[in-house]
Amino acid sequence: MNDRNKNRPGYKETKVGWIPEEWGTKSGEEITALISKGASPRWQGFNYTTEGMLFITSENVRDGKLDISRPKFLPVEFNDKIKRTQLKKYDILINLVGASIGRSCLIPIDLSLANVNQAVAVFRLKDKRIASYMAVFFQMSDTVKRILDMQVDAARPNLSLSNLRDFKCPLPPILEQEAIVEVLGCWDEGLETIENLIEAKKLRKKGLMQQLLTGTRRLPGFSKDWKTVKLGDICTVVKKAVGEKKIIPMSLSAGKGFVAQADKFGRDISGKQYSKYTHLTKGCFTYNKGNSKTFPQGCAYLLEDYDEVAVPNVFISFKFDDGKADNKFFQQVFAANMHGKDLIKFINSGVRNDGLLNLNTTWFMRITFNLPTLKEQKAIAAVLETADEEIRLLEAERDALAEQKKGLMQKLLTGEVRLPAFRKKQPDKKRQDYSE
Repeated sequence: MNDRNKNRPGYKETKVGWIPEEWGTKSGEEITALISKGASPRWQGFNYTTEGMLFITSENVRDGKLDISRPKFLPVEFNDKIKRTQLKKYDILINLVGASIGRSCLIPIDLSLANVNQAVAVFRLKDKRIASYMAVFFQMSDTVKRILDMQVDAARPNLSLSNLRDFKCPLPPILEQEAIVEVLGCWDEGLETIENLIEAKKLRKKGLMQQLLTGTRRLPGFSKDWKTVKLGDICTVVKKAVGEKKIIPMSLSAGKGFVAQADKFGRDISGKQYSKYTHLTKGCFTYNKGNSKTFPQGCAYLLEDYDEVAVPNVFISFKFDDGKADNKFFQQVFAANMHGKDLIKFINSGVRNDGLLNLNTTWFMRITFNLPTLKEQKAIAAVLETADEEIRLLEAERDALAEQKKGLMQKLLTGEVRLPAFRKKQPDKKRQDYSE
């Protein structure tokens, strides 16, 4: 926690930094009825089921949100073995292991029968009134940094439950907690409004893609029949090796496209490995044929933000021949995953013994497309690009608002900025349960 309030009238120094005089500090153990974690069903001999107990893992604990859009279930008998961590409304979940350490969220509703695995801590407060405040406290950047600083660098970075029990939390009087939560809630409402607009725009664009990329809806001025072509008839496979040339090595990230390998894997490649890399230039597409379980089937990415990159030669890389196809049009076609069935058929015929899905380049080039004229391709791409730009603008607005909220949260939850009603010590002693 910063020392901006050092020697400032009305502030005092504590183990978590300078805070307002009316605020107190409590450890996790002092404010909770339970700090515990679940267990691995595999160790207990249980397998996933289609119904039963909702099972929460670190994947479900997002930044400030419980994501159960893809729920997992276990037999109710497993809950009987770890009843202590059966989830309740107002519990706070905190990830303990791996890359998502410190990620947390509040359980805002009654989930009925639900429990967690060994990678998630249940932080259950004695006083439910402070649950919403503590939930935003664990989202604050200072808090996350303090949590990350405690992690043990073992085979997998992790936190212990004792770390959370000893964790010091600065706490305003309850009325100020409630006021802070209310202010931040207004920002959340604004963020939710923009998020809903983004989802509506994406849904609209998806409808446009389904209509325009299949020819069920034609743009004004276009009536020529579309031709069925094989991918290999309109593009050339790129196989040029990188050699000794030093080019930034890239991988693919589902939904994001080209990502520097050093960013994705935390390490770069050695010079010796460059012989296994392909040299791509701006305007090329590439598809990850060897890891299709995690890569969107039917989606290939266009290189447009770099002049040249190096990609693993296990990818299928290609470039459309001049005058035969428009890059922007095919960028939309692949993004729409319009040809997933064709790819699944090809991929399934190439399943390897190790279970990885591996698509042969020759098969990939046999994929067929119904293709309009080049002029119509460009027109369709322009319409869909406009829809994309509308989404990007809304996403930029959302991200800016989220950053503003993050800054405000930092100031309010450290006491650097006080809400008007709390700039002087409040006289109501009865409600100041958590001040020293």
